[in-house]
Amino acid sequence: MAKPVSIEVWNPNGKYRVVSTKPMPGTRWINLLIAQDCRVEICTEKKTILSVEDIIALIGDRCDGVIGQLTEDWGETLFAALSRAGGKAFSNMAVGYNNVDVNAANKYGVAVGNTPGVLTETTAELAASLSLAAARRIVEADGFMRAGLYDGWLPHLFVGNLLKGQTVGVIGAGRIGSAYARMMVEGFKMNLIYYDLYQATRLEKFVTAYGAFLKANGEQPVTWKRAGSMDEVLREADVISLHPILDKTTYHLINKERLATMKKEAILVNCSRGPVVDEVALVEHLKHNPMFRVGLDVFEDEPYMKPGLAEMKNAIVVPHIASASKWTREGMATLAALNVLGKIKGYPVWGNPNQVEPFLNENASPPAASPSLVNAKALGLPVSKL
Repeated sequence: MAKPVSIEVWNPNGKYRVVSTKPMPGTRWINLLIAQDCRVEICTEKKTILSVEDIIALIGDRCDGVIGQLTEDWGETLFAALSRAGGKAFSNMAVGYNNVDVNAANKYGVAVGNTPGVLTETTAELAASLSLAAARRIVEADGFMRAGLYDGWLPHLFVGNLLKGQTVGVIGAGRIGSAYARMMVEGFKMNLIYYDLYQATRLEKFVTAYGAFLKANGEQPVTWKRAGSMDEVLREADVISLHPILDKTTYHLINKERLATMKKEAILVNCSRGPVVDEVALVEHLKHNPMFRVGLDVFEDEPYMKPGLAEMKNAIVVPHIASASKWTREGMATLAALNVLGKIKGYPVWGNPNQVEPFLNENASPPAASPSLVNAKALGLPVSKL
């Protein structure tokens, strides 16, 4: 018998029972569910990560849908439990779903939602922030100041790297990678080199147009280059930001050998997926190359860091906060709730999961659709004609 977990209940007499495994930012997501006759139960258990047993207890004997988190293990056991309880939908409050066994969800006929389209600018902004903080050694300098060690200006005190005129490298020029590239090119007048399996035409046009603008105003124009390989980006760029998907081809994409090909004073930023970087190799590289710097938002074995990383002064580490702007997190909660609600109500699936503005407009009712169901095709779900 699973141990009961503490909950907060909204609209106790609602027809449909929807469970959230965590309190989520904002109240719009709750109000949208309540307006469609849902009883909303929010787990308030004082645990950062719920166990499978905890979630089974939350699901109980009758549950129409669950909103969960990327830290949870959604596999055969949980989808079987949700199916037994009559559940039709689960949504991650995240764009990624590496924690979800989609095949198991398909087996039990459970729709799986995620929340793309709302994280692009926020994630790109954090990658840009880490790039600048690493270049100018801001975290090191902050710690120095707080420790009372500053006793006057010195010519060599925390000398970092100027970004203007340097080359920014992007591996994975999708929505987030392209947004980051635009910020670095326009914000710091950096040249761009990128690698992607697909040509980033809009990004190339942007850099070309901005270069022409600078030239017309008597400044050095910025340039772009599409690299033929990831290794070309690593060799040539001064700042490299990683934005690939995580699969077997990108696991430990950055390893000992590739780190060795990078410039000695390069900056590496990762706001994508932790296992893209071999953290053990990275620690060794940081030890032997004190002017090499890194900014990490994600880690190989979250919530843990590999031994030695925390002691590296040339590493900036933050706790997976790339999407942590108020607007984005409230938007993610709304999209996750509407994914579950849409399946419960029998709505079709939204045609473009990256075009989410209609769902986030607080001055209008959201479309009668699920914003993003990753296994819609496998389950044969209809697509919205809206």
